[in-house]
Amino acid sequence: MAPAIAPVARARQPWRMSWVAIAALLVSLAALLPLGFVVWVGVQSGWETIAALVFRPRVGELLINTALLVAVTVPLCIALATALAWLTERSDLPGARHWAWLAAAPLAVPAFVHSYAWITVAPGLQGLWGAVMVSVLAYFPFLYLPIAASMRRLDPGMEDTAASLGLGPWSIFFRVVLPQLRLSIWGGALLVGLHLLAEYGLYVMIRFDTFTTAIVDQFQSTYNGPAANMLAGVLVLCCFVLLGLEAGTRGKERYARVGTGSARMPRPARLGVYRFACLLLPVLTVALSLGVPLITLLRWLVLGGTSVWSLPDLMPALSQTLGLAAVGALLTTLVAIPMAWLSIRAPGRLQRVIEGSNYLVGSLPGIVVALALVTITVRVALPIYQTVVTVLLAYVLMFLPRALVNLRAGIAQAPVELEQAARSLGRTPTQALWQITLRLAAPGVASGVAMVFLAITNELTATLLLAPSGTQTLATAFWAHSSEIDYTGAAPYALLMVLLSMPLTWLLYLQSKRSAGR
Repeated sequence: MAPAIAPVARARQPWRMSWVAIAALLVSLAALLPLGFVVWVGVQSGWETIAALVFRPRVGELLINTALLVAVTVPLCIALATALAWLTERSDLPGARHWAWLAAAPLAVPAFVHSYAWITVAPGLQGLWGAVMVSVLAYFPFLYLPIAASMRRLDPGMEDTAASLGLGPWSIFFRVVLPQLRLSIWGGALLVGLHLLAEYGLYVMIRFDTFTTAIVDQFQSTYNGPAANMLAGVLVLCCFVLLGLEAGTRGKERYARVGTGSARMPRPARLGVYRFACLLLPVLTVALSLGVPLITLLRWLVLGGTSVWSLPDLMPALSQTLGLAAVGALLTTLVAIPMAWLSIRAPGRLQRVIEGSNYLVGSLPGIVVALALVTITVRVALPIYQTVVTVLLAYVLMFLPRALVNLRAGIAQAPVELEQAARSLGRTPTQALWQITLRLAAPGVASGVAMVFLAITNELTATLLLAPSGTQTLATAFWAHSSEIDYTGAAPYALLMVLLSMPLTWLLYLQSKRSAGR
């Protein structure tokens, strides 16, 4: 009977798998909606309208602001993150393990909460340099985590060889260590740059105009007018420029050893008399990036007293945040499963194109996704305009890459032989996927859900534009109070966001250590 059963299973498999491919293709086409919206707006507007709205002094001012913000902030983040990573991973810095966790902890504080804290401490802080300072403190952990993980994986033998050839410590770092960190630095820099382009709340509070703040202002004043759409198009082009720069400067060097090498930890560099002087860098960084926000929150909570803890206001915002985050995270993860499965089990040229479209659109700012959905729902799907359905769709489009990355890692660790064995025992491919592969990939699935959950918890721009009347999340409630200069009223919402984010930040830190074999 075995020869008769096997051909049947093989005959069914391509047909069954085609449905997975179709599902992945449909999801990818839906993910391209924001990009298609930008192209469609450009075609509909015509060249004369585009020229009138784009080639004007205001757009030039926004472009200069954006270029300066990225050009100054990203190198400072690279320098700070690299220095901290070296001190915590490759030196005998006192308390290095604790400083490593504290360097990642600012991720738990939303960027607009950072700016809220700083403008209450220094009300005169505004403009480019204020925006740069707060941005560095808010976003450097996106570079610190991958750089620190890469430093843990470096082969110490290369540094020993360089030292035996007469190179000093500084020469070894710049000529041996730093080139091996290129992928981590470039990848983290791209992530920081995209966050700078997409951020809204931080720069509104600092009073620094960017494309995102201008788009929201245009949308609120003219309700999805052509000016907002044209600014969104320029913002998308800025995102593509960053993606192109990252891809073009990444290089093609090898970053892996040919042989197995020796599995040993590098000897920590001795700081000697500079030990405590070097300690000032993590102390100051943690004090400014964590101490200022937390102390400011506690100060406003103390000044507000028990009256700021208004449960009739806090509980609905908390419950709606948890509800949207839970449903959005589960939905996004489910939608990502077909693409993640194909990526690992059936790789190919078409699969890479389909998967790449998800990452490309995932790099677009939330404001562009929101504008696209506003236009589409108003024109062709009015019943879901300003409903929870539209909000959840925006979350899926924006955060699909976060779920996809984690699902891919989890499915890759599930042996394909177990899937094949399940099918030979009569399971359909779908049953084998759900009952075998996804159970074994549970850690990756959980990480994907947690990553999307955190992103939705702290999401502001798309929720402001798309949420139905009466919907108020912790982020939008915080924004409503802080916009009215009610800093005591905003403090409980900010604290709840930080408390919800802290466990996931700890998980990210642990994952970065596990990925490096520590």
